[in-house]
Amino acid sequence: MTGNELQAGLRRRHMTMLAIGGAVGAGLFVGSGEVIRSAGPAAFLSYTVAGILVLFVMRALGEMVVARPVAGSMAEYARMALGPGAGFTTGWLYWYLYVILVGAEAVAGAAILADWVDLPKWLLAAALLLVMTAVNLASVRSFGEFEFWFASIKVVAIVVFLVLGVLWVLGLWPDSPGGLGNLTDHGGFAPNGTTAVFSSIVTVLFAFGGTEIVTIAAAESKEPGRAVARATSNVLWRVALFYVFSIFLVVAILPWNDAEALRSPFVGALDRLDVPSAGTIMQAVILTAVLSVLNSAIYASSRMLHVLTRDGDAPAGLVKVSRRGVPVRATLLGTVAAWGAVVASYVSPDQVFKFLMNSIGVILAFIYLAIALAQLRLRARLQRDDPASLGYKMWLYPYLTWLVIGSLLVALGAMAFMDAQRSQLLASVTSLAVVVILYPLRRRFGRTPPVQRPVTVPQPADD
Repeated sequence: MTGNELQAGLRRRHMTMLAIGGAVGAGLFVGSGEVIRSAGPAAFLSYTVAGILVLFVMRALGEMVVARPVAGSMAEYARMALGPGAGFTTGWLYWYLYVILVGAEAVAGAAILADWVDLPKWLLAAALLLVMTAVNLASVRSFGEFEFWFASIKVVAIVVFLVLGVLWVLGLWPDSPGGLGNLTDHGGFAPNGTTAVFSSIVTVLFAFGGTEIVTIAAAESKEPGRAVARATSNVLWRVALFYVFSIFLVVAILPWNDAEALRSPFVGALDRLDVPSAGTIMQAVILTAVLSVLNSAIYASSRMLHVLTRDGDAPAGLVKVSRRGVPVRATLLGTVAAWGAVVASYVSPDQVFKFLMNSIGVILAFIYLAIALAQLRLRARLQRDDPASLGYKMWLYPYLTWLVIGSLLVALGAMAFMDAQRSQLLASVTSLAVVVILYPLRRRFGRTPPVQRPVTVPQPADD
């Protein structure tokens, strides 16, 4: 017998590892090269500032999830606080972001596998999509189990790299000169100026994508309030350890303008340390990170589409779930849409696929803005009507929330003055404009959900 409700199939260890590994994607291992190219050794400052912004955003989101834990979190809170148009826009932008990401990660995984398997890349991409879709269709526990092991491999790999990097910097590694000379010896600490450091923040934010997925998964755990409170409280050390410190070690080991640092920073750093089979090891880790993102992206896009359907913003037939609590139709629709990105990557890589990737470049920044604005309004409403629900609060409200909003707007503005990032900003604004324009059509021709979405009882949370 099928229904419309998701099931609580995620265990505490799934939620814990999802929170830890969710922020560690392929962007850290590969995409960080572009940030280093732009900001130089100061790249780790871009990661620091972006990490602090993500910490504040997650704290704001955590406050709302603990007070009102519902599936589809950010879209639901935008709807509650800012109106149905904001919920529609936030939800569809989030779905679009992860659907394109599913296709992009399948392509990236196929490129890695092609070095080991003598098959066409399109066939390998198709195989990855089919396998990870099957994992998500099986059950939410199946998704959680795969993500647990994917995340474990990523975390172990980074910890090993951190240990080796520290030994190198301290001069305790064989043939290591040690020291931090590479931070200043090749054109200075910020060779391209402070504007490049600041404008790289939005690019870095995309690398942090996935941190928020734990708030979506909370709806399918037995203790949503506690799970989110625990996950958001630990954002600081995860960001500091996995991103800031690891990038700091990369630019300390490699000159920032080294070709290896730009192409694959972690591989280049391990090669500098003369770690045997460094390239192969990191390729395997990167493939794991790609599969992890692919797995999570299919999950996140399907749950967001399920929520949009429940709210009347998507076709009613997509709301049905299987006996195991999986929104099968929403999952399959997202996978089919992701095929468009995969096809574009082989048919028109320099035009259509490039535009698709640019069009999701700063969408996460738009979603973070929606979260911050929703928290401002919802917090005021909760303080007035239900102060007991605020068991987990945003720090220094409302000042830190306004700081996040201002910082994101300044960073987006800085992108407009950077030739290398202007096209990404314009493409993403185009995506936003399309979704905003679609909302009046939804109001005119759409449907009204038959029942009001229930609000689950908040779980108590320790700060």
